[in-house]
Amino acid sequence: MFENDRFFSHLSDMEREMTFRTEMGLYYSYYKTIIEAPSFMDGMWLVMKDNVTEFPNTINVLKRFNLYPEVFLGMGFRSFDSITKWMGIKTKQCYKVNRGQNLPPVANCEGIGDPSYFYVTAIFVEQGIMMAIFFLFGYYLSNDIFGGLITVMAFFFNHGECTRAQWTPPLRESFAYPVFVFEMLLVTHCLRSTVSTWKHVISIAAAIVAFMLPWQFAQFALLTQIVAVFGTYTLGYINTDKMKCILIAHSLGLFTSFVFLFGNEMLFTSFYAAALLSLWVVIMLEPIINKLPHYIITFIGQIFLLLVGTVGFKFLLSCLLSATDDAHIGNLFKSKFTGYQDFHTMLYTCAAEFDFLEFKTILKLSYSLLIPSAIIVTIVVVYHFGVLEYNIWQTYISNEKDEDESKDVNLPPVPRPKPHAELLYHVFQLAAFTIMALIIMRLKLFFTPHLCLMCSLFASKQLFSFLGTRTRQYSIVILLIALMGVSGISQLRSQWNIKGEFSNGPQEELLEWIIAKTPKGRQTNL
Repeated sequence: MFENDRFFSHLSDMEREMTFRTEMGLYYSYYKTIIEAPSFMDGMWLVMKDNVTEFPNTINVLKRFNLYPEVFLGMGFRSFDSITKWMGIKTKQCYKVNRGQNLPPVANCEGIGDPSYFYVTAIFVEQGIMMAIFFLFGYYLSNDIFGGLITVMAFFFNHGECTRAQWTPPLRESFAYPVFVFEMLLVTHCLRSTVSTWKHVISIAAAIVAFMLPWQFAQFALLTQIVAVFGTYTLGYINTDKMKCILIAHSLGLFTSFVFLFGNEMLFTSFYAAALLSLWVVIMLEPIINKLPHYIITFIGQIFLLLVGTVGFKFLLSCLLSATDDAHIGNLFKSKFTGYQDFHTMLYTCAAEFDFLEFKTILKLSYSLLIPSAIIVTIVVVYHFGVLEYNIWQTYISNEKDEDESKDVNLPPVPRPKPHAELLYHVFQLAAFTIMALIIMRLKLFFTPHLCLMCSLFASKQLFSFLGTRTRQYSIVILLIALMGVSGISQLRSQWNIKGEFSNGPQEELLEWIIAKTPKGRQTNL
């Protein structure tokens, strides 16, 4: 799709760089700085002491722009290029392309040995690995290989609504989201495991660091995760030790990311950090909270502490660190529901991806049966938990209450942990992603893939045992995939049929003029 849209293989180096518009070009320019520097350390020094991007100020780009993907890709390209040249391996083929339209011919190189080819190929490889993770995720969640199959097929049938990597590879989400999928798999495994160990802590923390370093927005996705996990805790589906395990992993990941991002204040003044502190307070106060006379009061008290604590800690941390860098994020949400406007909000809201979720997107996902399928699964899961809660409630009360005092007895605490915490977590996580997508359309890239993941539960023997034999259930899953394909294949073909060729003569002429007129040694990666 990427090649069809731009004819990338036949573009010159400058034209390829010109295709990376807006912030994508900025990210690629730092990658180019690292690979063109005399040494890797020289390139690191140039990006850590950058006096061009925000001239006359000197900034550390690693701290400011989450540039670690370009650092690793730059190091990878330099190593790959050195090794293949030393071994005499040919990694690219160069030729001259006649462009016509009164444009001069350009030199062109095709192959992974070309810097831009190496850059986009690495991104597409990561996207391929993500699909393998989705397959494993669907298989693990449903305990059936058909769960992995329906997850991957649903993703492909709704490909245009699940990812933008095929059109805009250098965006931060292209690097970060695959890591987040793996991190959610690790959290799911932790929730399902009988005992939480330091292996869970270290693996989840490492995944969180790998997710936060490439993407500034990662903190908001992780905020929804800890709230979703806390939801399973308040309802008694995980015990205190498991909640502490996940909180330690998140806290360790946040602190490590803070160090690697050279003390980026936005991390410690974020709602994510404030929510983590609030959750620690709730956990520490658990002995006191559990003394409340009724389970419902306990539940309300925990939610109240989380909300008030998060807002309070956010205000306190922002004041102590005098940080206002993330004020535009709050103003963006404010502008969504009020008439508030400033420069930043108008800059964001003029772009379609920051508007509310379009109705046509909902229609597309409905025609492909993704939303109806996810709704059916969610209803079945909620019903399953409803029956479970009712049975536990009835059994527990009947064992504790006295016939003579049945009207006055105080209900004892609900026993922990209840089974299937990982399923409840994914219901809460889907609810959070749904709200995010409805408010900001760009965030449907969390919402739509999670719908695909929820569809994997159609293959769950436990949830859909009412369908009868496994043969009948497999038949229904195969039928569902076939019905999804009716609309899904049509959507894929519409993307495959997009044919284009990048050409921007006036911009190329302008850049050539700037390069020619700028004194040597003062040129920058435009």
